[in-house]
Order: sequence, then structure tokens, then C-alpha cells
Amino acid sequence: MNNRATTEFFLRASAALMLAAVALFLLHNYLVHWRGWHAWSVGGRGWMQAVSYAAVLAATVATVWRTPARSPRDDAQLYSGLAAYLIRAAFWGALLIGLVDMLISFLRVEGFLEAAVGSHLATQLGRPVFRGTLVHYPLLLASLVIAYFVRSLGFIWLAFLVVLAEFQVVLSRFVFSYEQAFMGDLVRFWYAALFLFASAYTLLHEGHVRVDVLYANFTARGKAWSNAAGAALLGLPVCWTILVYGFAGKGASIVSPLLGFEISQSGYGMYVKYLMAGFLLVFAVSMAIQFTAAFLDNAATLLDGGESDEDKTRDRNRRDSTPGPAPRDSVAPAASAAAG
Repeated sequence: MNNRATTEFFLRASAALMLAAVALFLLHNYLVHWRGWHAWSVGGRGWMQAVSYAAVLAATVATVWRTPARSPRDDAQLYSGLAAYLIRAAFWGALLIGLVDMLISFLRVEGFLEAAVGSHLATQLGRPVFRGTLVHYPLLLASLVIAYFVRSLGFIWLAFLVVLAEFQVVLSRFVFSYEQAFMGDLVRFWYAALFLFASAYTLLHEGHVRVDVLYANFTARGKAWSNAAGAALLGLPVCWTILVYGFAGKGASIVSPLLGFEISQSGYGMYVKYLMAGFLLVFAVSMAIQFTAAFLDNAATLLDGGESDEDKTRDRNRRDSTPGPAPRDSVAPAASAAAG
């Protein structure tokens, strides 16, 4: 294995281990907080956790080793696709849950819910645990399926829906003198989804605002160094900080609302406040995946001597469009005809 192959293996393995660590961190906290396992307890479960986690990390490195034909840029595209899928699923989940939960809240506050679903089910839908488990979670599963088949990302539509939701609040308040708590909850729910889910998507498409006083004058190699260092030293630590503090205990900012299906204190509002805490989880995971992809992509640019795939394509197109000397076989007949 030459030096470049060794460097590429190290980069790909480091990125894969980073994402495997994120997945294992989430699995570990699910087992501890939701399934009641003791964290690294001495005994059967503790040993099983340690062995299984070590096996996952070893399998991750082995997978990278068995695929030497893949480049860091190939892995970066794969990770970007994974981040885009998670964001699409979260987007569809926020859209479907927002619409369905708003409808339930409207029927409940106006007294139509019991007539629509019966007294027993109407009472159960007033319990956050029941609504979250049997209404929200199935919609999340449906969102995972929809996101797999629908590849377009409709953040512009979510932004439009936020505007519509706010408009109907203003219209009903000042024209019809009608306002309920679930109307403002829907605006906050969709706006939080738009702000947090679009961050990784915007990073993927280089849409974030840069303070480019220095960056704009960097060479391609300098930009690659800046992006790679920023992803590794600034971006990923922020994502891990959110995850570690969010899962620090049962009273932590992410775990506590999700465990208790926390809702707002306003009467007859939407039961989605706990999901807004989960938005932080989606943000941290999707940004961690995308920062890892950005690190690999810029590292590949450095390995290629400072030229990205876009630079190479642009140079090739420029060469193809530049007129060159006429072919030799077409010049010769013209010259002989002139001589004759």
C-alpha cells in the first residue's frame, strides 16, 4: 500500500468511525434511558455492550479495508446522501405530524373529537403518551418511507406553510376574533423544523453565509484546508457538545422532554413540544454527518493537489471550448490546392 492509499484509508476509516461512534452513542443512550439498562454495569449486559460496541467499531474499519477502490470523495457523497435522507424524513415527519396534531387539537377544543372517534378514544387522545406513541410515531415511520421514495427536498414548501400558518393566525384573530393555542403552536413547530433541519442541507449546498474577508482570497488549497479544519475542529465538536449535554441524564434537555412526552402548558394546544426537543437531535446528527462528509471532500481536494472535482470539470470544459489549430489532415489538402 503506497502513501496515498494509506492516507486515504486513514481518512476513510476515521470518518466511518466518527459516524459509527454517533450511532453507538445514540444506541447506548436509548438502552440506558428508554430500556432501563445500567450504563456499563458489571455483569452480562455490561460485557455484552462492551463487546458489541467494539465489534461494531472493528467491523467499520474492516469494511473500509475491504473497499480500497472507494475514494474519500465517494464516501463523502455517500454520507451526504445519508444526511439528506435523514433531513427529508424529518421534514416529512414535521409536516405530517403538524397537520394531523393540529386537526386533533382543533376537534378537541371545539368539542367535535368525541363525535368523530368516540368517547374512549377521544379521552385517550388527550393523553400525551397515547397521542405520541400511537399517532406521532407511526407518522414518523411513514415519513421514513416517504423520504426514501421522494428524493426532492421541499424546504421552500415548509417555509410557505410557515407563512400560511402565521397568516391564518392573523386572519382569524383580527377578522373573526378567533384564536386558539394550537394555532401558535403550529407556527413554532414548523418554524423550528425549518430552521434546524435546513442547516445541514444548506451546508451541503454551500449556502451558509461566510465571513469571507480572508476566505475569498484563498487559493483552492487554502479553502480546502480552511474547510477541513473548520469541520474537524469547530463543526464536529459543536455537534458532540449538543449530543453529550442533551443526553447527560434523564433530566437533560433532549432526554427529559422525549421521555415524558412533554407538552406546552397552554390548554388544548398541540402535543408536539417534546418533538421540538428531538429537533435538536436531528440537527446534531445531520450536521455531524455532513461535517464528516465535508471533511472528507476537502481532504480529497488536498490529496489531489488542491483541485476539486468542480475545478477539474471547469478546466476540462474550458479546454474543450477553446479553439485550437486546425487538424493536420485538413490543412494539407488546402495547402496543396493553393500550390496547384
